[in-house]
Amino acid sequence: MPGEKILIVDDEKPINDLIRSYLLKEGFSPLSAYTGLEALELAQKEKPDLIILDIMLPDIEGINLCLEIRKKSAVPILFLSCKAEEVDKIVALSVGGDDYITKPFLPGELIARIKAHLRRVQSPAYQPDSPEEDELLEFPGLSVNLTTREVLADGRPVALTAKEFDILKLLIKNPKRIFSTDQLFEMAWKTNILEGDSRTVMVYVSTLRKKIESNPDNPKYILNVRGVGYKFNHQLIKS
Repeated sequence: MPGEKILIVDDEKPINDLIRSYLLKEGFSPLSAYTGLEALELAQKEKPDLIILDIMLPDIEGINLCLEIRKKSAVPILFLSCKAEEVDKIVALSVGGDDYITKPFLPGELIARIKAHLRRVQSPAYQPDSPEEDELLEFPGLSVNLTTREVLADGRPVALTAKEFDILKLLIKNPKRIFSTDQLFEMAWKTNILEGDSRTVMVYVSTLRKKIESNPDNPKYILNVRGVGYKFNHQLIKS
């Protein structure tokens, strides 16, 4: 794993340099950018294996920069921010971010999350669906194509991030099974769970509901099982 290129995008030089030192100690090849434009140029030229992206940049907001990167690349993006509000995490993950860490952060946690995301994308299991999985699943008000990853809610196209779709697919394919947040993370991310990852799953489920549910506060597709986790409403499946 060591040797991968990690692009650090943070306009605060002390933080950029600090992260760079952590990465060098672990054997990674860090690249530093201090503006959004600089980051776009490096991302296109160097093709990094992972990007650490600060939300607050002097020229381009990190959220918009993530959207630009996602137009051409599926590289894992790990957001760094001093903002700890749930709404900030929801926005960051909904635009294509893979993870969200608040400042100040522990060096060990940062490195562990970087390695976890790199293991995920390098895993043989990280592959597009095979042709035999060509399947269209339809429920009242919801249509999910497992091959094209297209989703329609009440007849309108819904743009889901890769992880949102993976979570939805897991729940739909196992409608009578109740998944804990830990299980959903390990199966959707295909790596071991770390502290805080359960919260990440809850944020993803929240954004997923907002996209496919007509009333996210009273969902009919993704149900809560108090004290256990989540399940898909199997009563909507035609027998």
